[in-house]
Amino acid sequence: MCDFNNLTDEEKLHFHTLLMTAANNYGGLNFFLQLIEAIRSASPHALSSRHQDFLFDLGDIRWGKTIFNDKVQLIKETRINRSAEESFLPNKEDKKYKKILNLIRTLDPITFSVRPNFRDDGEGFDFKAFETKDEVVTLTPLFEALFFCSLDTIKKILNHK
Repeated sequence: MCDFNNLTDEEKLHFHTLLMTAANNYGGLNFFLQLIEAIRSASPHALSSRHQDFLFDLGDIRWGKTIFNDKVQLIKETRINRSAEESFLPNKEDKKYKKILNLIRTLDPITFSVRPNFRDDGEGFDFKAFETKDEVVTLTPLFEALFFCSLDTIKKILNHK
């Protein structure tokens, strides 16, 4: 998803619709983009918060389990080394198979809840880190967009018509 130029028009429209729905449920496009900017500027990575949340002036993201920095680094590394069509889980012969399988087992049951500070701004939205379809495990578009894609790519997807 993060490689906008290699997406088909159908995929661009699908991701545009998905992200616009999330933005509208969070309080609008500007609030959503501000959230993403705040996540990018967080140090250490927002996912490695020991309190299982990311607090922001306009809302927050909460999840139910601590995610250690080594897991975040493994997600980053695995994302870069695979194409969009490939499964996040490599072949069993791969030397990182067991680490990535443990990562998926750790993050799969977690639901991330994104909520604005004021109910009038929107109801928020929930998402998981992974989705499995026909034995292919991939990162969900919302997880990838919120925590890993560049802000420019997110803006291109949101502005796609």
